[in-house]
Amino acid sequence: MRRLIAAIGLALAALGARAALAQVLPTHTLEECVAIALARQPKLGAAVADVEVGRQRIRQEVAGYLPQISGSASATHSKTSAAQKTGLPGAGVSQRYSYYTTGFSLSQVLFDFGRNLDAIQAAQALRDSLAADADTQRETIVRDVKQAYFDLLAARRLRDVAEQTLRSSQSQLDQARGRYEVGFATKLDVTRSEVLVANTELDLLTARNSVLVAEQTLRHAMGLTEPLDFELVDVLEVTPSEIAEERALVIALERRPELVSIRAQLRAAQKTVSSRWKEHLPDVTGGANYDWSGSASPLQSSWSYGALVNVPLFSGGLIDARVGEARANVRSLGFQEQSLKQDVALEVRRAVLDLSRAREAIGVSARARDQARENLELADGRYQAGVGNVIELTDAQAQRASAEAEYVRSLYAFHTAVAELERAIGQELPQS
Repeated sequence: MRRLIAAIGLALAALGARAALAQVLPTHTLEECVAIALARQPKLGAAVADVEVGRQRIRQEVAGYLPQISGSASATHSKTSAAQKTGLPGAGVSQRYSYYTTGFSLSQVLFDFGRNLDAIQAAQALRDSLAADADTQRETIVRDVKQAYFDLLAARRLRDVAEQTLRSSQSQLDQARGRYEVGFATKLDVTRSEVLVANTELDLLTARNSVLVAEQTLRHAMGLTEPLDFELVDVLEVTPSEIAEERALVIALERRPELVSIRAQLRAAQKTVSSRWKEHLPDVTGGANYDWSGSASPLQSSWSYGALVNVPLFSGGLIDARVGEARANVRSLGFQEQSLKQDVALEVRRAVLDLSRAREAIGVSARARDQARENLELADGRYQAGVGNVIELTDAQAQRASAEAEYVRSLYAFHTAVAELERAIGQELPQS
């Protein structure tokens, strides 16, 4: 009885400490944790920086269509010597000479059969691909945070189940000892109850360690370097989320950022083929110069302008090789797109089936939990009335603990299945 009172006191103290801690720490919802992760995760920062790289590449290609202006200036000083008519060795007259030039030059592509335009459009498509890659990274972060969030909630519920089971097992042990002392039970009842308590304590240690691991996982998923300093809103309940497989496939094939990225890469490769092939064609460039030159001020000015037609006659097969490489890249990306479509379709079908199974498993595990609770009450009543035995009671206790834990796992499996399906289709599930 003293151990029962002590256990109850410790449990109340733990609950009080946990309640006090919950009052001090702020509370974050799942949406707030996702927002923190999107703001803190360095992986997403790197992906956004890659998008900026793509934008700057577009500017580089656009620069080829704009006028190119450059300025130059030079100063040359020279010294010459000539022998005098006296013929004496080493005798000579030194002359210094200075020459100055300065000016500006302008060049502009006048016509290149759209080669630069193809290069610009290819750079824009690659920018779109990088933006889609950033969306992929963003969705991966959201999925990881959701999974870690639900994992921590489930771990904490399983810890609570283990704590409740330990209290119940300890109460059963105290009851067995009391009955043994008055001769209503055998020593077997005590020893079996002690074994049950020891096993339950081990389960509690494992559950507490799982909570610590889940906290570190959520911390990592959110991109935090400091320990978690907030509590979570427990949303580990069933939400009416459902979508037909055909609709899910249509959305996924349209919205999945991986497919958007590879389609953009394919457009860029096709524009690259066009740009490479147009290297066979001539291009026309206009130019103008305005210079000042002379050895003394004022310098003499001069200007010129004209056009240059460049006709590629023979490149040793270089242009053909570039075109062949670009076309092979187009074929490769086409096959990659087909393969990715098949992978996406498989992921969607699996996710839909997993969600359906998880939803049904919740109902089954809920019934099993209720039946295990009722069975434990009956076994406990029979044991107290002296018509049951300790084996029946401990078995009922273990079944109740297993059923409670399985119900929590089914809730966790449901929410992770929802998160996985949302990642597979590239958007959140509509609420029915």
